[in-house]
Amino acid sequence: MELSGRILTFQPERVWRSYPGGATLDRLQGKSNPRDDHWPEDWVGSTTEAVNPVKRPDGEGLARVVEGDQPRFRDLLARDPVAFLGKDHTGAYGANLPVLVKLLDSAIRLHFQAHPTAEFARRHKLGPSGKAEAYHILAMRPEIKDPYIYIGFQRPPSRAEFKRMIEEQDIAAIEACFDRIPVKVGETYFIPGGRPHAIGPGILMVEVMEPSDLAVRFEFERGGYVLPESARFMQRDLDFCLDVFDYDPLPLEQAIARYRCNPLARREWSGGGHQFSLLEKDRNPRFTLRQSTFTRNAVWEGAQAFIGIVTSGTGVIDDSQGQRAVGPYDRFFCPADLEKFQIEPGPDGLTLLECYPPAPEDSLADFKHPG
Repeated sequence: MELSGRILTFQPERVWRSYPGGATLDRLQGKSNPRDDHWPEDWVGSTTEAVNPVKRPDGEGLARVVEGDQPRFRDLLARDPVAFLGKDHTGAYGANLPVLVKLLDSAIRLHFQAHPTAEFARRHKLGPSGKAEAYHILAMRPEIKDPYIYIGFQRPPSRAEFKRMIEEQDIAAIEACFDRIPVKVGETYFIPGGRPHAIGPGILMVEVMEPSDLAVRFEFERGGYVLPESARFMQRDLDFCLDVFDYDPLPLEQAIARYRCNPLARREWSGGGHQFSLLEKDRNPRFTLRQSTFTRNAVWEGAQAFIGIVTSGTGVIDDSQGQRAVGPYDRFFCPADLEKFQIEPGPDGLTLLECYPPAPEDSLADFKHPG
């Protein structure tokens, strides 16, 4: 079966993490006994392998498509990268989609952590990517009345004091460095490399990031699980990782103003739709986020590869090779050689989150053709 030139859908790719969650993802998959465990993430269209204390032999984190012979998505892209990703993209990045998209379902607050910038990762030979990331809030668990996230130090410690807090696991002192940022369904936040952060309990979100699993986890225990030393400091030591952090003070109002991504009208779709910019390359050259809303039958046009997630509503996507019904949290890949497709929204409309890789002109010499 020819798979280029058409919409492709993804099988679930659940990934082990050190924090519990995932009951909502179980329900979305139709499991008979949904429960929270250590499989709280679904990596959507991922070509990035997860880094976990126990390595699975089947390439944990590497997504498979539903169509055809159900290949790994990474292997499928390698079959015809120009068709799937475009000539310019392939010239810059090879047969690689350098963006990582996840559905994340937290049962508890996640570990306090931070990620290196791309510049830091390359300078210290950690890899070609850092881990700037964005959160798009989808839903809250009913029992969570005041959902929140943390971004940046509102009251930064000195480097020496921060080292003491981490060594002694003085979590009360660490948490006192932050203020809670209240979040709502539909909001989007950007977290650049270097800013310490944490996700609060009971949040279902789309998490979009640079394609790496690099993290400095400076809180060692959550939900009864203690991180092994190898999972704390990126295979280095604490003194090395203290250089990852941005210690600049970030008052709460400034954090919200700087890192909440308010939708900006970008274009109209032929028929009955509008596209909005959430995060563009002028603010983050590592990936782009856009959102489209459809109220009547419309034509999506673009000739640019992206991963799409239906965030609300229902409808039908028609790519001229077939129709598929879609609903909340359905995920798909639009290849570069599919220049347009039809959207037929249901009675309540349809909203689509579009996750794009970096533009070819933003490529880095050491990112090209990563194997």
